[in-house]
Amino acid sequence: MINLNIEIGKKMKLNILVLGDIVGRPGRDIIEDKLPTLIKEENIDFAVANAENAAGGSGVTPVVVKGLFDSGIDILTTGDHVWKKKEAIPVLETETRILRPANYSPLAKGRGWVVVKNHLRPDIAIINLLGRVFMSPIDCPFRTVDQILEEVSGKAQIIIVDIHAEATSEKIAMGWYLDGRVSAVVGTHTHVQTADERVLPGKTAYITDLGMTGPYHSVLGRNKDHVLEFIVTQMPRRFEVADKDVRMSGAIITVDGSTGKAEGIKRLVVHGNN
Repeated sequence: MINLNIEIGKKMKLNILVLGDIVGRPGRDIIEDKLPTLIKEENIDFAVANAENAAGGSGVTPVVVKGLFDSGIDILTTGDHVWKKKEAIPVLETETRILRPANYSPLAKGRGWVVVKNHLRPDIAIINLLGRVFMSPIDCPFRTVDQILEEVSGKAQIIIVDIHAEATSEKIAMGWYLDGRVSAVVGTHTHVQTADERVLPGKTAYITDLGMTGPYHSVLGRNKDHVLEFIVTQMPRRFEVADKDVRMSGAIITVDGSTGKAEGIKRLVVHGNN
């Protein structure tokens, strides 16, 4: 019997991996070490990761971006630290697989969303947004995503949204706002994985924060002694990236390729060798 799904070149169910903020070399190393095996074991069809802290703990560089793509990441999102290194500007201008938040000024370098085309599976749109609560002033992410969805309409069946925000309330609000309109809304930025993963009534997968891909013997990826010294003394202190108890955190979302509706979401934590 002919498999009509294969005949039209689309996979009916896709497993999409979404990884939380990659912090420094430890975060990059665990992705290089563990991601290829994870992709095989979990039958991952597409992988997205937030890379805003991937270079030295803040920002991105062309070398870092290339290394993450070579390790198996398909699309990189970012956040408020995307401009921390000037080397990021050329790669944001030329590389379509890395995004900056869409609700930055339209004059900002780079792009805030992309549609990935592949004849072997349904087209996938990735949208990167930045929150406003407790963050620097920026355009409204809610109005911005409405405008993007109008442009994406008819171009992609599957739509994944990374909302990089401080306030859990704002991320939850975005989940409800987009329920039934996108395949998944995943939160990043706080580096602490939440346990509220679920599929909302409109079949949109949701989690408030994917957690951190980096060193957990730390304060949000930074050397804990340096952070404590700063907190206690209030004296300036450089926060170096920590290097112990490295984990890769995120979630696996199962999506119906024919409808773009989420069928499930599973939290993920992969421990490193140290």
